[in-house]
Amino acid sequence: MPLATGGEASYVDLDAAASTPALPGVVSAVEELLPWYASVHRGAGIKSRLATSAYEDAREAILSFCRDGSWLDSHVAVICRNTTEAINHLAYRLRLSKDDVVLTTVVEHHANLLPWQRAASCRFIECERDGTFSLEAAQAALHASPKPKLFALTGASNVTGWLPPVDDLIAIAHEQKVPVLVDGAQLAPHRPLPVEADFLAFSGHKMYAPFGAGALIGPRKAFEDGDPFLAGGGAVDLVDLNEVEWSAPPEREEAGTPNVMGAVALHAAIKDLQQVGWDAISAHEQAMSKLLRSSLASIPGVRVLGPGSDVTTLGVATFTVEGSHHGLVAARLSAEWGIGVRHGCFCAHPYLLRLLGVGQAELEAYRADIRRGVHSTMPGAVRASASLGTSEAEISRLVEAVGVIASGKDAPLDYHQDQATGDFWPVSAEAGWLEAGRGAGHSCSRG
Repeated sequence: MPLATGGEASYVDLDAAASTPALPGVVSAVEELLPWYASVHRGAGIKSRLATSAYEDAREAILSFCRDGSWLDSHVAVICRNTTEAINHLAYRLRLSKDDVVLTTVVEHHANLLPWQRAASCRFIECERDGTFSLEAAQAALHASPKPKLFALTGASNVTGWLPPVDDLIAIAHEQKVPVLVDGAQLAPHRPLPVEADFLAFSGHKMYAPFGAGALIGPRKAFEDGDPFLAGGGAVDLVDLNEVEWSAPPEREEAGTPNVMGAVALHAAIKDLQQVGWDAISAHEQAMSKLLRSSLASIPGVRVLGPGSDVTTLGVATFTVEGSHHGLVAARLSAEWGIGVRHGCFCAHPYLLRLLGVGQAELEAYRADIRRGVHSTMPGAVRASASLGTSEAEISRLVEAVGVIASGKDAPLDYHQDQATGDFWPVSAEAGWLEAGRGAGHSCSRG
């Protein structure tokens, strides 16, 4: 890739916690189906039959991925866009009211906060200063009155990579007869999904299948009655002007033309991950996590957020550099070293603000700025996240670059901060970095 300082560098992608590139097997599966692409469940022609077969094979693979085939009769896999849509889907289908309580945690991604805040009243499990919470804290929240209708929690933090003790949390929730949704967006590419969860949601774009498909898994009986989240063609058996006969699940939950290419991509990613094996994936993750977090933490002026080295995490390190705006750090890593990371609040504002120690008065000041259209003062951090393809050499390149920035050495070129987005842009005449190539509203840290 071209550098803003001149010359080129091989790109280092350390943003896997946001989205992952397609595995070769995923690309091959999509290319193989493309000549036979047709609408699913909507034709007797050979192309439609093949597309429908591929789509339903993917659904079966998704269920088997979650629980080795034992859910095929009792549960359904609703194929949707992503984890966010899946959780919104479930929030609608559970028919909650503001009198109902959903228990969740301050560790959650916005996808597992906002749908529940809109549908019900939320009770939150607070975190400690290191971003973790205890089983005892969860137990106390589960025993509080009124009893929660649902416990919605993440399987892995997208900010710190922390892995809550999900199996134990599910067990104590089930002791109170409280069903559990696990947001598996960060967990699914890295560890087996918890088999005792009542509901699961995850996305293909985080597990090497960036073609727009995700899944909501739940008991068939949860979707058998009432109207679906989406109403439209493909979800019905009979329609007249006054009454509707909805199809049986999962078809009743998938109105509109299904994303067969996305489903096939997700199926291929599942096969590839299973072929690599969880032991190998976990071993690579732990090695990358230890190197990433310990190396960054050793740099003077760098603070790595989240639990200490004695706690197992995914290959994620979120950090701040003393005296440098998070947006400027990310911009310099990209423009000067060709390293891609994420910066901002990572769609997990309550969690990150706690990790940063932001108080209520500061929060209100930021809120006032945002209401004036100013995003440049927003607090945040920088996140580097590893994938299956991340190497030690790439992490060393990041650590070297962060060391230069943290040293206080002047940047080799000027940077301009966009007050509307908060992002920094290098002032450069190099190809690929010209100001004219930036579109209005192209924020790199939205959410």
